[in-house]
Amino acid sequence: MSFFDDEPDEPTRVTRPARPRRAASAGGAPGRPEPEIARRRQFALFGALAIVAIIVIFAAKGCASTRHKNALKDYNREVSSIVQDSDQRVSKPLFDVLTNGGGQTQDVRVAVSQVRLLAEEDAKRARALSVPGGVAAAQHDFELTMDFRAEGVTKIGDLLPRALSNQPGAAESIRRIAGQMQKFLASDVVYSQRVIPLIQQALNSNSIGGQTIATSRFLPSIGWLDSAQVGARLNPDAGAGSSSSTGAVAPGTHGHGLIGVKAGGVALVPGQVVNRVPATAPLALEVTYANQGQNDESNVTITAKLTGGPKAITATKRLNQTKAGSTAPVTMQLPSVPPKGQSTTLTVTIKPVRGEKKTDNNTQTYTILFT
Repeated sequence: MSFFDDEPDEPTRVTRPARPRRAASAGGAPGRPEPEIARRRQFALFGALAIVAIIVIFAAKGCASTRHKNALKDYNREVSSIVQDSDQRVSKPLFDVLTNGGGQTQDVRVAVSQVRLLAEEDAKRARALSVPGGVAAAQHDFELTMDFRAEGVTKIGDLLPRALSNQPGAAESIRRIAGQMQKFLASDVVYSQRVIPLIQQALNSNSIGGQTIATSRFLPSIGWLDSAQVGARLNPDAGAGSSSSTGAVAPGTHGHGLIGVKAGGVALVPGQVVNRVPATAPLALEVTYANQGQNDESNVTITAKLTGGPKAITATKRLNQTKAGSTAPVTMQLPSVPPKGQSTTLTVTIKPVRGEKKTDNNTQTYTILFT
């Protein structure tokens, strides 16, 4: 054995087959996708981005639409809150005190001053509202509504001291108070004919249902536009509204007499006799009068006032004309009655006309127990 035969065998080398080279795409760099595949990927990317953008746009529009609808609902609720506050905390106490305040001058002034502050506060709240798109016209008319009310209450408060006095200008102040009542009527008309329809139109345009728009009636009745009725409630002695209070007195006798009164169908006996009357509201009154003069009279006022209950209750009736020598019944109503079992006094008066010298039969009092 030769020397070389003692050497260890060398490890056998394994030759791996070479990987085939990726063919280069025509016209492109080695390892890059073909142009058609790249374009498809780009189109897919752009499509995805477009879909995302569309979703974002519609989501933004949806959010904006929802915010606008909520703003309209909030606006309607705020308007309703203000106008209901005006009816309940301004109108009701104002006309309660004007109706029942006869003989309580200081109380009337204080109560109207308090109501005046509330009316001004309501007008400020109306002007401070956040106004969403679509209700700008409604907002303008709503501010006008509340301004009419605040201005009317303020002016009435200024006129009341003279109207409640025995001064010569009392009748003129009463007539001017009746004139201010037209602002309240105007506020009711503007609110019902403009504000409500315009808010409803905005709600409908935005497909908003299930909403209630508050109604409002600040002026209780059109009788408050009549200076004679206002005068009968505030200061019957002022003579406001009677055409017979001015000009020359016609020759001959003038005046009326109270013949009798029925309450709830019960013929009343005057004086201290207790008349039992059903406690039914409204209480119907039938007043029979006689024109005992030689002249026809115009704008004759009859008042009824029930006292002794929690508050005074009044009613007024104005006759456009009474014929000389005639007797006739007049119907009127007391809006409410006191609790059962309460003794009260009903005073019915036919207001004296100019030239009337005999006035002791113009007023009569009756004691009533409601059952």
